[in-house]
Amino acid sequence: MSYFTHLECSVPCGAPALDPRAIHHLCVCGAPLLARYDLDQARAWSRDSLSGREPNMWRYRELLPLFDGETPVTLGEGFTPLFHARALGATLGLDHLYIKDESLNPTNSFKARGQSAAITRAKYLGARTIALPTAGNAGNAAAAYSAAAALACEVFIPKDAKRPFIDECRLYGANVTLVDGLITDAGRLCAEKGGPLGWYDVSTLKEPYRIEGKKTMAYELAEQMNWEWPNWIIYPTGGGTGMVGMWKAFDEIERIGWVAGTRRPKMVSVQAEHCAPIVRAFQQGTEKAQPWEHASTLADGLRVPRAIGDFLILRAVRQSGGTALTVTDREMVEGMLSIGKHAGVSAAPEGGAALAAIEKLVADGSIKPQDSVVLFNTGGALKYLDVLG
Repeated sequence: MSYFTHLECSVPCGAPALDPRAIHHLCVCGAPLLARYDLDQARAWSRDSLSGREPNMWRYRELLPLFDGETPVTLGEGFTPLFHARALGATLGLDHLYIKDESLNPTNSFKARGQSAAITRAKYLGARTIALPTAGNAGNAAAAYSAAAALACEVFIPKDAKRPFIDECRLYGANVTLVDGLITDAGRLCAEKGGPLGWYDVSTLKEPYRIEGKKTMAYELAEQMNWEWPNWIIYPTGGGTGMVGMWKAFDEIERIGWVAGTRRPKMVSVQAEHCAPIVRAFQQGTEKAQPWEHASTLADGLRVPRAIGDFLILRAVRQSGGTALTVTDREMVEGMLSIGKHAGVSAAPEGGAALAAIEKLVADGSIKPQDSVVLFNTGGALKYLDVLG
């Protein structure tokens, strides 16, 4: 059964709960909306029921935005491997380093999770055209899941994005608009063109459901780690939906009694040296992040000068006792090569950034040799092979 009940403001601002059977994007106050569930009733849902379910993210459908009788738009996303990277950990003096390899999702990144959830809801809400700005991977996933749902897709992407991202959107039948500027400029143009035409906008955190797909990374992590949390989660952060989603999931999982009596992981937000609005806000002690001027990095997924969910990312980092730090483009590439050499994993620059962050936290004594650490490799290297030259 579905325990999905309503949408509410993430602030909250006092606005009433909203019916998820109607189309909603942002709250009237401009903040992101969050999907909510009847967690008291969900305590009757046993984690033992997961045994034998299909190995994808919809194994947790009771706490996903799917009503009874509905079928998800799925390409088999989720339940990606979590494995003990012993050789890579040994290079850092860590006994318990794990990699959650999101590159094995459809379209080669964790973005598949969010688009599966968002486009499932869009389909049942009567959408005909999906639209979004993208740095690359989110557009690829949106195009693929739109195709699977028989919906049109409009993608707005910076014209200097890597060619494989642009070509893959077209592979799945999306109409691609190249934009002179950053993802924020693409978002502005997407809204201007799509608003009057009634396109269903799946921009990061401007609709409530991509976060629900991303949160399943935490459900899987709990299940794969035998219902205990690791000490650390190292997460490359652009728009930050994955970070926000996992923090939301920790609360849900604990409240239904699947994990109890253990401290939540310390959340580490990793950003690029020349595009680090979250890191700057964390260091300055502010609740929101100012837009980053002249954002630049070879990691397209990290080139996000402003995240609409900045306050939610910062809240997760601070409440967990974690931190936020930057790495250079060179360190990202070195991280990619090290992950490949010592773990046999195809890591995008974002995954390389996470390893570089771990190295810094080990060096300054924050991460101890006995700590359990999960590195999120959010995408694969194949679309980025040019940076290795």
